[in-house]
Amino acid sequence: MSRIEIDALTAEFFGAFDNRSGKAADVARIRRLVLPDGVIVKTGPEFTVYTVDEFIEPRLRLLSDGRLVEFSEWETSERTEIAGDIASRISGYRKSGILDGEPFEGGGTKTIQYVRAPEGWRITAVAWYDHP
Repeated sequence: MSRIEIDALTAEFFGAFDNRSGKAADVARIRRLVLPDGVIVKTGPEFTVYTVDEFIEPRLRLLSDGRLVEFSEWETSERTEIAGDIASRISGYRKSGILDGEPFEGGGTKTIQYVRAPEGWRITAVAWYDHP
């Protein structure tokens, strides 16, 4: 059962940014998926460590102000290890959308850490690397 729950949680995380066909991205759902003190890290030249709210706010703006439309990202591969009440997943992913009127595609790797909390599986940390 743990694997099914982790797969669903991961899909819900990736789906939080989807604003295709004019629907509103539900980035705020990340507050429900990630523990309140969870950490989200962007690697690369603009290395940034975010709290949950620091991560949500600019993405909510970008996905709702018309600058980034028809956006989605999805998992293309994964390797998940579960040990009791903890789990770790490395995911390959792709993304596409239209940013400032220009279509783009990209991809990278995310690593996600999970714990089984009293209310069910939750994300404790996410880090990602976008391929150049």
